[in-house]
Amino acid sequence: MKHVMSHDLPEDLARAVAEHAFASYKEKYAKYQPTLTWRTDTRAEASFQAKGITLKGSIELTPGQIAFDLDVPFVLRVFKSQAFDVMDRELRTWVAKAKAGELCA
Repeated sequence: MKHVMSHDLPEDLARAVAEHAFASYKEKYAKYQPTLTWRTDTRAEASFQAKGITLKGSIELTPGQIAFDLDVPFVLRVFKSQAFDVMDRELRTWVAKAKAGELCA
């Protein structure tokens, strides 16, 4: 299940946005044990715990886009839109901060 958010930030600032958004998510939703590991400069692997199940996904940065892809088992798909809404809200908050000069790469 993929969610893509468009932006007009340089690549290094887009990565900083993704990192800050995930850190904010991790702080707010610590009970889900979120982790993020960057594998390349533009791709990271993420995982969460929900209902005793580990959910795995990725964040990929491409020019003008931040894509969040999450493998959601059928039994948890009712929560899919909630997860994407939370990540989208976090990303938009940090994109706005980056545009306002409140975030450096």
